[in-house]
Amino acid sequence: MAMVAMLPVTLGSAAALGAINLWLALRIVRMRLKGDVLIGDGGDDLLAGRMRAHANLVEYAPFVLVLLALIELARGSGTTLAVVASVFVLARIAHPMGMDLRRSNPARAGGAVCTWLVLAFLVGWAALIAVGVA
Repeated sequence: MAMVAMLPVTLGSAAALGAINLWLALRIVRMRLKGDVLIGDGGDDLLAGRMRAHANLVEYAPFVLVLLALIELARGSGTTLAVVASVFVLARIAHPMGMDLRRSNPARAGGAVCTWLVLAFLVGWAALIAVGVA
């Protein structure tokens, strides 16, 4: 008997974000091993940027995942929620790629802006559900 996944949008997003988290961590570990850097960034701007990109994911992903789950529980999964989650996942891939360039660029800026827009959208949607408007 096949089980239907509970909260499929949130589950898929969590899996994707977990994979991104692992990717970002492994990029840091490779640089640490190569440069024999045990703590901090060893004065390496690229390593510092990668550490910051990883921390940035860890700062935003929990809020987005909690909001996705609560909205999905309240309203069910839907196309809008899936699109918003996909935008967030893509933003969290673009941002660290842009951080590697160590200058202003569309990937970094777009990743950041899309992250903020997704979070703001989900906060607003959750607030409307909470007050009974949505």
